[in-house]
Amino acid sequence: MLSITDLKKGTIFVLNEQPFKVLEYGQKQMGRGGSIVNVRIKNLIDGSVREDTFKGSDKLEEADVTNRRVQFLYGQGELNFMDTESYDQFAIEQSIIGTPAQFLKEGQECVAQYFNNNVINVEVPIKVDLEVTTADPAVKGDSVSNVNKKCIVETGAELQVPMFIKAGDIIVVDTRDGTYVERKK
Repeated sequence: MLSITDLKKGTIFVLNEQPFKVLEYGQKQMGRGGSIVNVRIKNLIDGSVREDTFKGSDKLEEADVTNRRVQFLYGQGELNFMDTESYDQFAIEQSIIGTPAQFLKEGQECVAQYFNNNVINVEVPIKVDLEVTTADPAVKGDSVSNVNKKCIVETGAELQVPMFIKAGDIIVVDTRDGTYVERKK
């Protein structure tokens, strides 16, 4: 059992028979009344985010979430993965993964989270290397300040990159928000 002071950022616990992950944590001391904890939590099954308050005497059950290595196979509507140890295949909705799903390429290693033997989420690596397939041409005179242009990477995702990036370049992309990090040497 977890006490309210154990609800630090990243802690996973069970509430109403569903796993939640703590995104933000704030504790307030209430004088003689004890302390309360305000948390922002994410439901790991449906992805909803909410705020909740717990009192000093509340106890929470720790969630039994296991992580396993999986490999991305393909995505047509749903995203299909394979467990690298048991070779079991499963599909998951793209909306569960969110923005990082658009940067998945075939054969990429990820980590699947299981709760009660059901896949609840797949974590994509934070930074991935992708090839630029299409990039707008750089226009001379546009380099006065930090000017970006659109490009399309091998997964079909569109993002903003610096003017010097051209088709065929390999770039590093932050999958959390889809931003350009750097060009690979």
